[in-house]
Amino acid sequence: MAAVETPTVTLELTETAASEVKKFMAGEEGLPETAGLRVRVVPGGCSGFQYSLNIEEESRQGDYILDQNGVRLFVDMFSAQYLNGVKIDYVSGVMGSGFTFTNPNATGSCGCGSSFTA
Repeated sequence: MAAVETPTVTLELTETAASEVKKFMAGEEGLPETAGLRVRVVPGGCSGFQYSLNIEEESRQGDYILDQNGVRLFVDMFSAQYLNGVKIDYVSGVMGSGFTFTNPNATGSCGCGSSFTA
């Protein structure tokens, strides 16, 4: 009987982004040890999909659970196919600050950079 290979997902959360997530989580009262950052792809935006980041108290059944720079990441199976290889960073600049996503799977993106096509 052949072994069934479980698909994996690789996601990079830079140290700068991890630091911002940790700061945010530290400000949330009563978060359990099981808490983490849910990284999702949701329908929407002008190109079809957009990214979603949420702090959640625990993972859900079927989630991929990754640890990046001390932050637990939860990725659902649907989102995993679009997030594999994605790099999440946090940038500060004159135009504001926020999380950025570098997605090698995207075949196109919108002008504002907040959504993508795959």
